[in-house]
Amino acid sequence: MDAKITNNTVILIGEIVSGFTYSHEIFGEGFYMVDLAVKRLSEQVDVIPLTISERLINMNDISLGDMVEVRGQFRSRNQFGEDKKRLILSVFVREVIFLEEEITDYTKTNFISLDGFICKPPIYRKTPLGREIADLLLAVNRPYGKSDYIPCIVWGRNARYASGLLVGNRLEIYGRIQSREYEKKISEIEVSKRTAYEVSVSKLEVPEHD
Repeated sequence: MDAKITNNTVILIGEIVSGFTYSHEIFGEGFYMVDLAVKRLSEQVDVIPLTISERLINMNDISLGDMVEVRGQFRSRNQFGEDKKRLILSVFVREVIFLEEEITDYTKTNFISLDGFICKPPIYRKTPLGREIADLLLAVNRPYGKSDYIPCIVWGRNARYASGLLVGNRLEIYGRIQSREYEKKISEIEVSKRTAYEVSVSKLEVPEHD
């Protein structure tokens, strides 16, 4: 059993919108994927993949349309194929709570806090309308020497501030997980639709040195 993890905390409330698909097995424990639709205040929906152990719940107890609250960590793993590796992101679920009532407060349906280290130089840019954005890749340590690599997107004056940070700087961030569709050009005539997952940052802090 992992030690209690405090540097990577996720709380999501939403609707189950897919069936379970088998993902992988570790030491005889099977893990399955399922999608959770989480509404924003704007009524836009983020569809976020969950990874759930077969030992946590009975898969037959969850159905399409069920409303649940899940708690866990945002995790990454490499998937290899076509001579390339892709970063696969999902929420590793540690607790599932079934909800009886319809959700009315969308300010508390999607929360994440991370404490990690910048592992690539920040990328700063402006949108055509002049909005400032910075892309960060945060390495968040797990117990036993592993790390998760989490893409984060920062806005406005926080983006300007983040653009001056260096690889190796420690950073605490708070925000929400969002899904974003994009098109990847496979060849001159073929385009593939894909979904990216990232943390939209509402607050960031550089911790004081111990």
